[in-house]
Amino acid sequence: MIRRTGPVRPDWERTIEEQGLGFHRYVAQGDDGRPYWDESAYYSFTMAEVLGLEDTVTELHRMCLNAVDHVVREGRFGDYGIPERWWEPIAESWRRRDRHLYGRFDLCYDGRSPAKLLEYNADTPTSLVESAVVQWFWKEDTHPRADQWNSLHEALIDRWRELLPSGGLLHLAYSGADETGEDALTVGYMADVAAQAGLEVELLTMEDIGSDGHAFYDLAERRIEGLFKLYPWEWIVREPFGPLAVARQPKEPWVEPLWKMLLSNKALLAILWELYPGHPNLLPAYFDGPREMTAYAVKPLLGREGASMRLVQPHEVVETPGGYGAEGHVFQQLCPLPDFDGWRPVLGAWVVGDEPAGLGIRETRGLITGDTASFVPHLIED
Repeated sequence: MIRRTGPVRPDWERTIEEQGLGFHRYVAQGDDGRPYWDESAYYSFTMAEVLGLEDTVTELHRMCLNAVDHVVREGRFGDYGIPERWWEPIAESWRRRDRHLYGRFDLCYDGRSPAKLLEYNADTPTSLVESAVVQWFWKEDTHPRADQWNSLHEALIDRWRELLPSGGLLHLAYSGADETGEDALTVGYMADVAAQAGLEVELLTMEDIGSDGHAFYDLAERRIEGLFKLYPWEWIVREPFGPLAVARQPKEPWVEPLWKMLLSNKALLAILWELYPGHPNLLPAYFDGPREMTAYAVKPLLGREGASMRLVQPHEVVETPGGYGAEGHVFQQLCPLPDFDGWRPVLGAWVVGDEPAGLGIRETRGLITGDTASFVPHLIED
């Protein structure tokens, strides 16, 4: 794993905007005024490193599904801060094995030591377009003979065919409150791959979804029988329409399924460490405090984009602002991100269905990867 630098393509802004990544102009600027997409740097991997990461993702995914089964069997929903009224619907969703689409593992990796799981974005992961499309075309333009860990596009098409083999109408929704445009971009791309899988697609915002108290409808009063929603379940169950959304799941499923609440919550980190203590791809994590750890991260169970975190080290404490934490915290051993010429990458390793499918990298100068971190592409070069 090597960080390399090089020239950017002429008129790269227009190029990536034509490929769909328009919001890079509007999000907060990263370190040193960097744009969100930065192709002046990239990470180079060997095929052996990528094959090892694929094995890690496969193993982590298996362990996560076992963790869901454990939580359901042992009734440990309280560790997640989930209100009791939702425990049985989540359990039923898992027992039915409601079909899932995708997720993104965030890993700490330096190319030498085993990759360590930082967290799992299993319900509403973003950075999909830049991972699946933009960095692929960058590779084709600049390093056409190199390879890339990137089968996301094809894997998503195949997965939609598995989820809805008979075709039909799929609604896809995002929150109109998102000001960056990232959610709309992600849902638009998901609509594109679903259409390539043979589905009829209809985009709308969550705010545009209506209900008669028995079912959900779009603005044209068409019944919503299947929905891809880039809107987390922990928000949905707090909405007035939450009970109906949960009740309709067996017959009119929403993707991701309800049981993903047990994977998108950082309580998963402590559950995994209980089930697999000492596993080389896990970090010690606890519910009740740091225990023996002298350097650790305090993470809110439902935090996002590095918000409301506290990094504790013997010589300093670093905190980030945010409104998360009322639901509880998990204490995870600090895994300092590796330093590549002053930049610290987090590897976002994608899984589609039950298979590893690609990689996206975000980097910053700090120890916490927040919403101002830049996305940089990667190659496989042997």
